[in-house]
Amino acid sequence: QVQLVESGGGLVQAGGSLRLSCAASGRIVSSYAMGWFRQAPGKEREFVAAIRWTGGYYAESVKGRFTISRDDSKNTVYLQMNSLRPEDTAVYYCAAGSVAASGRPSDYAYWGQGTQVTVSS
Repeated sequence: QVQLVESGGGLVQAGGSLRLSCAASGRIVSSYAMGWFRQAPGKEREFVAAIRWTGGYYAESVKGRFTISRDDSKNTVYLQMNSLRPEDTAVYYCAAGSVAASGRPSDYAYWGQGTQVTVSS
């Protein structure tokens, strides 16, 4: 069992940056495949990024702008978001699962409560 708590969301202008954090408790994050998803109003939850031992795996829409990382000493996963666009506006969710670098929400058993990211034009 693992509990996930996201933080770091907020309002930012287009072109700006935010760093999201996902703090895990209960089990260490290195035991799980970790990923970030997002959901905009009226849309389905979509994959953003996942991390595996060899590095990050990204959706095409965020590749080159977002970076996923993990600090096992702090049991925390991060999502650094640069060059933000209005279309990045969504609730961002951290997730933990057993399938490395999966882009499918169904492969993740544990989810945080989400953090709102709003990008103004």
